[in-house]
This record gives sequence, C-alpha cells and structure tokens, in this order.
Amino acid sequence: MSATIKRVELAGITVDLLTQTDAIDKIIGHAHQAKQSPESKLPPLSVVSANLDHLVQFGHGSRWQGVLGDSLHPSRPLRDLPEAPSAFDAPPMSWLNLIDGAPLVLRARQLTGKLWPRLAGSDLIGPILDDAEIHGLRVGFLGGQPKIQAELATQLAEQRPNLHVSGFWAPERNEIENEALSMQLASAIRESNTDILVVGLGKPRQELWMASYGSLTGASVLLAFGAVVDFLAGTVQRAPQWVATTGLEWAWRLSLEPRRLAQRYLVDDPPGLLTLQRESRVISNTQTSPLVQKPARKFPKLLPPSDGRFVTGKTPVDVSVIVVTYNNADSVEKLISSLRAEASELRLRVIMADNGSADTTVQQLEKHKDVIVLPTGSNLGYAGGINAARPYTGDCEAVLILNPDLFVGPGSIQRLLNRMWISEAGIVVPRLLEEDGTTYTSLRREPTVLRAAGDALFGERVSRRPGWGSEIEYNLESYAHPHQIDWATGAALLINSALAQELGPWDEQFFLYSEETDYFKRARQAGASIWYEPESSMTHQMGGSGASVQLETLMAVNRIRYARKQLPARTATIFQSAVIGREVLRSWKPQRGGVWRAVAVESSWPTLPAATHGPQPHDGFPFGAVIIPAHNEAAVIAQTLTPLQSLAERGLVQVIVSCNGCTDDTTQIARSFSGIQVIETTTPSKVAALNAAEEIAKGYPRLYLDADIIITASALRMVFEYLSQPGVLSARPAFTYDTSGASNTVRAFYRARRRLPGTNNALWGAGAYGLSRTGRARFIQFPAVVADDLFIDQLFGDDEKTVLPTIPVQVKTPRTLGSLLAILRRNYRGQQELLRQDQATSTTRSTFGQLTRSISGPVSAWDALVYAGMVTLARGRKNSIATSVGTIWERDDSSRQAA
Repeated sequence: MSATIKRVELAGITVDLLTQTDAIDKIIGHAHQAKQSPESKLPPLSVVSANLDHLVQFGHGSRWQGVLGDSLHPSRPLRDLPEAPSAFDAPPMSWLNLIDGAPLVLRARQLTGKLWPRLAGSDLIGPILDDAEIHGLRVGFLGGQPKIQAELATQLAEQRPNLHVSGFWAPERNEIENEALSMQLASAIRESNTDILVVGLGKPRQELWMASYGSLTGASVLLAFGAVVDFLAGTVQRAPQWVATTGLEWAWRLSLEPRRLAQRYLVDDPPGLLTLQRESRVISNTQTSPLVQKPARKFPKLLPPSDGRFVTGKTPVDVSVIVVTYNNADSVEKLISSLRAEASELRLRVIMADNGSADTTVQQLEKHKDVIVLPTGSNLGYAGGINAARPYTGDCEAVLILNPDLFVGPGSIQRLLNRMWISEAGIVVPRLLEEDGTTYTSLRREPTVLRAAGDALFGERVSRRPGWGSEIEYNLESYAHPHQIDWATGAALLINSALAQELGPWDEQFFLYSEETDYFKRARQAGASIWYEPESSMTHQMGGSGASVQLETLMAVNRIRYARKQLPARTATIFQSAVIGREVLRSWKPQRGGVWRAVAVESSWPTLPAATHGPQPHDGFPFGAVIIPAHNEAAVIAQTLTPLQSLAERGLVQVIVSCNGCTDDTTQIARSFSGIQVIETTTPSKVAALNAAEEIAKGYPRLYLDADIIITASALRMVFEYLSQPGVLSARPAFTYDTSGASNTVRAFYRARRRLPGTNNALWGAGAYGLSRTGRARFIQFPAVVADDLFIDQLFGDDEKTVLPTIPVQVKTPRTLGSLLAILRRNYRGQQELLRQDQATSTTRSTFGQLTRSISGPVSAWDALVYAGMVTLARGRKNSIATSVGTIWERDDSSRQAA
C-alpha cells in the first residue's frame, strides 16, 4: 500500500482514493490488528461506499450534514460503554469513505487527473469474506429480512465453511429508531464478539445507526454495504457488468424497484450533481490521517455541591440556567426539582426572571435560597426576560435557556454539554417530549417563501413533503439521531458562553414568538453550528403560552417582522402574503377567526400583546450618560424621563436634560424628576444644548436622546452594555415609526422609507444614538449643523455602526403633508451643509437604487412613488427658507400634539 493516500472532498464528504487491493488490506488489517492487540484500543472503523445519494444525504446542505465523522473528523458516540464511567471515555469512531458511483468517479478524475476504480460494497464483500476466513475473523450481519438471512446462512455454510459467522440480526425499523432497543441490539452484537459487522439497513439509516451505536457493538470494523445481504443470498440480481461500467446501474435498480427508488433517483439526487461539481477539491496529503484522532476537548470537571444545591455568587459553574416565568406557580417546583437532580453531577447557577406574575410564582421561587430570583416588575416578554437575566450568568461554560413548564430528564444537561464539545456546536437543543412520552415536532427549517406557502396550503396534512415545502420537520427519523439543524422551538437551548457573549441580547421587538428564530439565525450568521441531541430529553408539563386570537395573530405578525428583518424587502412582502393566505385558509377555525384581518391591517399591530414597562431590577447596570436636548418639550418630556428616573435616582446612570431657550414648562417638569440633572441655556440651538450637556457629562458610554423618544431600561442596558465592549464605537436602539394620526400620504412615505436598508442600518433618524469613549473621540464638539445625527452617522463606516435588537423606540412621524415637507427640507439642508464641509457623502444614487429594489407590488410601488415625489419637492425647496445654521431649533410640532 502506498505511503500516502490521496483524498478528495466531494460536496463536503472526504473520500479516500484507493485501489480495491489497498481498500481490502486496510479493512482486514484494521480488524486483524484490533483482534491481535486489544490493548491498542483502536477506534472502530466504519466503511462507506460513497455514491451520489450519500453526498445528497450527508454532504453540504443536507439534513445529515456533519453527523458522520469522516477521515478528517472522527465521530464520537455519546452513550456510555459498560466499562466506561462517562460518555467522553467511549472510543471515537473513524470513517473510511470509498468512492462509488459514476458521477463521483468522474469528478475525482477531473480533480486528480487519474481514473480511480469504483469500490462498491457488493464488489468488496467477497474478497473481504475471503480474507476474514484466512485470518479467523468473526463476521456478523445486521439488516435484511429473516427469510433472506436464513438463505444467506445456508449459502455461507456451503460456500465458505471456514468463515466464522458470529450472528444474524434482523431488527424492525421501529427498533432501529428506538434508543433503548438499539442499545439492546448493540449489546447483543457485543456479546457475540463480532470483529466485522456488515450493516445493511439502507441509506441513511445504516450510517446513522452506526454513528450512534456502532462503537457499542464491539466490532472493530463496520461495513455500511446496503443491500449486500440480498446480493450474497442471491435474492436480488445485480446489474450486468456492462450496465455498471457505463454508469447506468441506477437506471437498472430503478427499473426493478420504481416505487421505492423513484424519489431518490429522479427527485433527490439530481441537485447533488450541481453540488458535486461546485463544492469539490483535492485534500492535501499533509492533513490528518484517517486513523489519527483529533483530541476531543474534555469538559472541565468542577466539583458540584454534594446535596444538589445550586451555586450562588461569583463562583465559576458548568452551566448557568435562565428561566423566564410568568404565572407559572403550578410548574416551577417540578422544574427546580429536575434541575436539582442535574446539580448532583454539574455545577449549576439558576436565574429565574419573573415577568410580573400575578400568582404565587415569586413567593415559591424565593423559598429556594440558592435560586437567583429576579422580579422584572413587568412583562418584558421572553426575550426581554432573558436579557434581564443575562448579566447574572457569571463565569460559566454554557448558558441554558429553559421554559418554566419543562421537566429536565436525568442526565440531559450533561448530554447537551457532551454534544456541544464533541461537535464544536454553538447551540444544542434537546428532544422535547409531550406528557404522554411522544416526541414533539420541535425542529424547524429556515423560513422561506416556498416553505411558508407549503405550510399555508398543507399544514400537517402532507407531512412527508420535501424539506423546501415545510418549515416544520415532520420526519420522525430526524428526531432519532443527532444532527445539525437550522433552528428549533425556543423551549430549551444550550448556548456556548462565548457565543452568547458574541451574539449579545435577544431581539426584544418580537415579545413572544420568532425571537428564537432570529437568535438561531444570528448564531448561524456568526458561523456557529446548531445541533439537535435526541439523548437529551425534556418534557412539557403544560401547554405553554396557550392559544387565543391575539396570540395566534401575534405569532403570524412576528413571522412577518422576522421576514422583514432577515429577508430582502421584496421577498418579505411575498412572505407576508403567504402568511396572510395561511390565516385565510384557516379562518373557519374558532380560535383563528379574524386573525387574517388583524395580520393584513398593519395599523392594528400596536394593539397586540407587547412588553409592558414597569419598575425593573438594575443591579449591575452599566454606567453611562443620557443626554437629552430639549426646547419647549412640555408635552412630551415627562413620558421620556419616567423610565429613566429610577436609574438616575440610584446613580446607575447620569441623565442630563439640556433645556435650551425654553419658553414653556419644560424646565420645571424636568426638575420635578428626582435624580435628573437639568441645565438651562438661552440660545435656541440643539447643538448648543448638546455641547452644554457634554461639559458636565461624567462618563461613557453616552446616549443622545431626543426629548420625545421613550427608551426602556432594558433597551438602555443593552445599548450601554454593547458600547462598553472593547473596540465598539457606535450603536443605536431599534426603532419603529408611529404613524398614528398621520395622513395616508405621510404613512405611504414612511412605509417606503422603512423598506430602505440604508435607513434601517444608519444612526440617524431614530431619535437616539450612542457613542463609546473611543467613538466620541472622533470629534471635538458638535459643530453648528442642522443634522447632528447625520453628522455622527458620517463619522463611522458601516462596520462601525450597529443597530441593537432592543425593544424599539417609537419615532412619532409628522401628521400632515406640510409638516413632512418641512422636516424633509430641514434634513436635506442639513445634508447639503455637511456636503459643503466635506463631512458627508451623497447617498442619492444608492437611495434611488434601494427604492427601486423595494418595489414588489402595487402598494410598495405607490409608496415608492410618494417617497420619490416628496423627496423631489423637498430637495427643490431646501434653500427656500434662509436660516442661521445651528442657531435655531427646527422640528415637527404636529407629532407632539394630542391626537
């Protein structure tokens, strides 16, 4: 055998290029060495003949991508061996992928310039059995029907009398998919002292079973050889040699079994040809040998308390558990009890953020002195509750988010940790069970227009439709094996602590539903993998959030909000139509009556359940300064200061109201709020007010807040936390336009503006922007300009500005066409000022392009037309009013009047 092995990566699968002789020598040599030298503890070798279907099942973009170890990344089982104290002591498994299938042979030849032989399992099995006879290796057969196995036993006894057959096993499909039964099966094979196990369960079932249970069988070599049992028994006729040589064996098999194989050969496999051509490469011979194991990272062992207590204080822990409660008095005790069982093996810190429960939830929690109870004082929503608890997680390896109505199965947290380290996963989710023990369909695919349409048309009625036609994963086989996923319902997820720190807060705009979809998406965008681990199980105790017309509407609306955040504007509009269509088709159901109307009428969305903002805990609140310039803001200043007062009273933040040329009661109202610093200047100029406040501001970061903008304490915490990180320069909270009371033309204008990516990603236009100390150092003081926020925006590149997923601040829009034109004239005059001073760049061309691309139908076309028309009018009249730049206040007063 040659000293070096050429390898290629074909659509994400590492394939070893061997001759038949080399392959057989490698397989037999491994089994013989393991038998002769058991003290060497060679890892089991799993052998696969990789064809196009294998790439489709396990390669790039497949359902089972990353499930199997390959030559470069051996897989590790999670289950404990009888003699192993923990899952980490179970031996790893190596995979030897041999080339099979005409498309793979052709691609390997293109990559290497050499023709490599096809190594089908049906061609290899004969020589392997011959050598097994010679070396006295025991061979077992797993798979096939009992009748066929009986025929095979007769054939082997006659044709290979010296072959040591260790046994035949013919499990039913439900046994293969059941963990307990599979463990029993693996144990039975282990007791037979099998050296080589021929596994013929069909693809992908055989490879998945081998990955999960193969190392428990005791076999040193496992052969994933599909229908080889049928071939050896003579019950299935192989294709003639000329058919195999010309690459048409698939057509031969299709003609014999059209019903079983049509989906595979005619639907599933053809797209794999494109992936094969596009994502293939030669692997350097200097890379890891297939049998050299990459060391697994051991989870650091910390001594847990002896009596199942949780860890308090700043002591490092294995896992910090966050639970958001809301009237869960009837379920939290059982959850805590299950966590205490886990705490006997792991160091756990448990934080319970209560969102204003009206029952006895908080009182029950406070009985547990080792539980960190965090009453938020109001219903912040799921994301808001998580964000309130995040600062208390402390030093930990991972953060576990749990619903309060769950019961954690024994050992489940440890298994999630195992999977996190074995697969280098960013997030791991468990199997969720109903109270009757059945598996809940919790796995999800990334939302797309086609999937939304498929779910709208079919719901759960055609559960076996292709993955592109459903967001929900209905295939029960997907729930039987660990694998990578897009996302899962947010009832339980373990997050690597480094990833949790990188991703920061959860997006609070969703309140309930879709916040986990967004979080998983952000994790994948950060390069993290998401894994499902079925051996970790958690049980629903109740029905979760319940069901009502409002909640059903909120779920649908938040799907649209997610689409608007993550998809192009045109695609998001089509997605919205699919969501509305789904609700129309289900409007006959009592609990969904009227949902479609509420979803279709966007002006009704503000009436849906949303976060309420009462007193909140402020321990560990990051210090910073909030600067509020104010000129005759008596109508709005109180509502802006109310959520900030408790923070200012306790000295957690500095809040400065810079009253500038006020002639109304703004100053008196601001002074009535204890803890708020108020200064007065006479010249009516916003930048003068900002500069005056800067002189007494004590620290960083700083948030510059318009006097009519309300920011919640949780949103402010999020902004200050982010701006306190090293290297961060600028950020602002999320915002939404409040067009209540505005004319139809004004509403059309702001709908169009909301669709422009440049608007959503800029610092200007939100009424709030924040700077770190380093970011503030970009300029000496605010210059005499009309558009201070545009000036700040132009100081930073796109990669230096961040829009944080906070509860959105509400930006009140002008109500009348005249007021809108006045605001636009001011904006464009401010832009021209900065252009003349070389402090800004023109965005006219890019804005026009974004506006054109935002058109996806008659409504968006009308909105774009209104936007373009208003901009043209404003630009044409921007110099019609002479002003002394920066020395007067220009703003819209219509938005500050009562509706």
